[in-house]
Amino acid sequence: MAHDFQVVVDSADPHVLADWWAETLGWSVEPTDEDFVREMIAKGYATDSETRTYRGSLVWRAGAGIRHPDSPPEGPPRRILFQEVPEAKTVKNRVHMDVWVGADNVEASVEKLTARGAKFLHRGRQGPHSWVTMADPEGNEFCVS
Repeated sequence: MAHDFQVVVDSADPHVLADWWAETLGWSVEPTDEDFVREMIAKGYATDSETRTYRGSLVWRAGAGIRHPDSPPEGPPRRILFQEVPEAKTVKNRVHMDVWVGADNVEASVEKLTARGAKFLHRGRQGPHSWVTMADPEGNEFCVS
C-alpha cells in the first residue's frame, strides 16, 4: 500500500522561507484561517504567544505550508511544511530538493535564485547529467538541473 507524505523543512523563520520556496517553485503559500486561530485561542487550545502577524495576517508562529498548484482540493495535498525550530542549521542536509528547470534554463535560474538570496555552492556532473548545488537563504542545500 502506498502512503501519502509531506516534506518538512526546519526553519528559523518558516513564513519567510515558505514565501521564498513558493516563489522558487511556482507554488502558493497556504492561507491561514484567522478565525480558526482566534477560536483556538478563545477555547484555550492555543495562546497568543503561539501566533504572530505576518504580512498583515494572524498566523501560527511555528509553521507555514506551501502547496503545488495541481494539488487536489480534497485529500492529502502535495505540500512542503516549514517548521520553526530554535537551533540554527549546522550540518549538511541528509535530504534535499532537486529543482528541475531544464538544461537550457539552469544558468538563468541560478542567477535569479542568487539575486533572491540563494548561495551558489558547487557544480556536479554524473555522466550526461549535470546540476548546480545551492543553499536557500537559511542554508538548506538544494540542486538545480
